[in-house]
Amino acid sequence: MLMRTDPFREFDRIAQQVFGPARPGQMSMDAYRSGDDFIVHMDIPGVDPETIDLDVERNVLNIRAERRSPAPEGAELIVAERPTGTFTRQLFLGETLDTERIDASYEAGVLTLRIPVAEQAKPRKIQITGGSERRQIGS
Repeated sequence: MLMRTDPFREFDRIAQQVFGPARPGQMSMDAYRSGDDFIVHMDIPGVDPETIDLDVERNVLNIRAERRSPAPEGAELIVAERPTGTFTRQLFLGETLDTERIDASYEAGVLTLRIPVAEQAKPRKIQITGGSERRQIGS
């Protein structure tokens, strides 16, 4: 369904423990299945929704957002601990998800994606006919 593959995630975790934030453009994520949809929540607080860009190529969903500094040009920064710049994330989507019908919303600093399960991947009942019906058809 949804594949969690980020080759640098473990490296980032170790580097962050040793050196502090290694890659400030990282988005924290929760993902789960609810009925016939996969739901993904990503934390990107302080991002202008106009800077969020989503695109799908094959089965890879690319997410890009930008957070700019709230300080006006020429202001003297006293403390700047909040990361600014470009935040990116890639999600590798399984073949069973319908990438044509992804729904995205952004509220309270959380980007929410709703990715439906493709119709052909949904469980379905298969009707079984009896042996006598089969003989009648073949006679």
